[in-house]
Amino acid sequence: MFGWRARIGVLLPPGNPTVEPELWGMAPAGVSLHFGRLETPPSVGKAGLAEGMEERTRAYRDGLAGPTAALSQVQPAVVVLAHTASSYALGFGKDQALADQIAGLAGAPALLAAHAVRAALQHLNVKRLALGTPYPEAISRQGKAYWEAAGFDIVGYHRLEDVKDIYAENEERAYLLARRADASGADAVLLSGTGLPTVAVLEMLERDLGKPVISSNQACLWQALRLAGVREAIPGFGRLLRET
Repeated sequence: MFGWRARIGVLLPPGNPTVEPELWGMAPAGVSLHFGRLETPPSVGKAGLAEGMEERTRAYRDGLAGPTAALSQVQPAVVVLAHTASSYALGFGKDQALADQIAGLAGAPALLAAHAVRAALQHLNVKRLALGTPYPEAISRQGKAYWEAAGFDIVGYHRLEDVKDIYAENEERAYLLARRADASGADAVLLSGTGLPTVAVLEMLERDLGKPVISSNQACLWQALRLAGVREAIPGFGRLLRET
């Protein structure tokens, strides 16, 4: 039986090609991952493009019911919304209603990507944060405001430039983003966004920067495992998973 240790349900944007391989690559034995793709009307534009991203984010929230109810049929221990910008759009403290909505639809505990990141930062006792984002300017500002409202001191910040399609980005660009976002006083670096490939360079970044580096997908898996009652050190993907 797949998922004999835990089954984790994941809701993700329809065009996101990054979440599934990254989560599967990190998942420990006995844990299965089950995915539901969110619904968007054609009018919100092509997935991955900066244009229309805010409209697509709203559409994801409006179209939760069908994919979440379908995903609930595998009886997951927890359901993750793998879309950090959904929380940024709502604002810190105002996104709990979204988690509650998903939990009600799924009949299981729900985890938002931003909530997973916050739990990871608190676990690592991070106070001063360097933030790297791949988003358009308006959404990046929302992200910065979210983490400031969450009580973190943003001492380093960089937005990835010339992003035409977030789903066409690569680990090298994520590595450079983290290096540019970092500041000497930062306790950790956060690479936000589940569509940006990150997990292959987290260990390298931590060695080079000398501090923890958190990414949305890494944090989502870490906190989902904790909520599902699975505690296991997973090497190769940064301090957060390695020292669990």
